Amino acid sequence: MPLANCTTAANGNEREQVFPLLDKVKLKTLKPGRPRKRLKVLATDKGYDSKDKRAALRKRGIRPQIPKRAWKTKKNRGRPIKISVPRFQQERCFAWYQRKYRCLAVRWERQKVYFDSFIDLATIHIWIQRILLVG
Repeated sequence: MPLANCTTAANGNEREQVFPLLDKVKLKTLKPGRPRKRLKVLATDKGYDSKDKRAALRKRGIRPQIPKRAWKTKKNRGRPIKISVPRFQQERCFAWYQRKYRCLAVRWERQKVYFDSFIDLATIHIWIQRILLVG
């Protein structure tokens, strides 16, 4: 389920947008007080694998679930470590956006404000459907 959305230029670097996107996430709990802003686990694909990202995530108290990049020049020594990364959840969310909301599959809007508003409406619609099906 999408927690926050961020739109960038097509030629921008996605890896630099991880921390601004994490700053947008606010998790509400049933406890009184400020909303919790920290996630417990962040699952990404191999493109986000770097020592700096892992260290910065651990410094924030987030456990990174990022598969290691496999280099062709290095030999895999020792027992392979199997980490199940629930990447299918993000891909499923993209599939929902593309299947139900055609205007999000191809960006027809020229202004970022309109596109962001469509993404927000689609996210709200997905959350409402999910709550009604579960609850």
